[in-house]
Amino acid sequence: MLHTSTSLVHPPAALNGFMGATQSVFPDQPPDPQSLDDPTERIDWSEEDIVFLHWRLLQEINQLSDPTTPLEDKFDTLRWVFTEREKDQQPFSFVNCLRVVGCSPLSPIAYCGLVDAQDIRDHIRNKLKAWLSESLERYPQWVRDAIASNPHWVEARLARNPQWINEQLKQMSEQGDLFT
Repeated sequence: MLHTSTSLVHPPAALNGFMGATQSVFPDQPPDPQSLDDPTERIDWSEEDIVFLHWRLLQEINQLSDPTTPLEDKFDTLRWVFTEREKDQQPFSFVNCLRVVGCSPLSPIAYCGLVDAQDIRDHIRNKLKAWLSESLERYPQWVRDAIASNPHWVEARLARNPQWINEQLKQMSEQGDLFT
């Protein structure tokens, strides 16, 4: 059972200024940059705020089917959904988000009870090839080939620099393809 008030020292930056409204998780104005670095600042979260944050995290799954979502964002979401089973009971894990949102009376969706995480994972796994294929159609053939032949290498490059593909495309447009 969640406490009625919980303190998080470092909430996600996108939620700074969140006042509990269910219409938007974005602040009305940008946070003070110095307040983001102050580890002593205490932020109180209501139980409803925490349930809403779980729901908001689950909304990231919708981005998987959007071909315009950056690949790095898709990889992050997939890592979260398909994480190791021993992490399933961690706060804000995919499984815990399903449990909190499905069972809490404070959830922004109608009560649906416990949801089988494996069923959701299987559904995502079944749709993933089509979703990624649609996303990859936006990229040149060399990017598609690199992802098909060595997805972990591409993922590592994107993890270090989310703009890596864009930088490569810009460089190729300026220099031309050296192999043609």
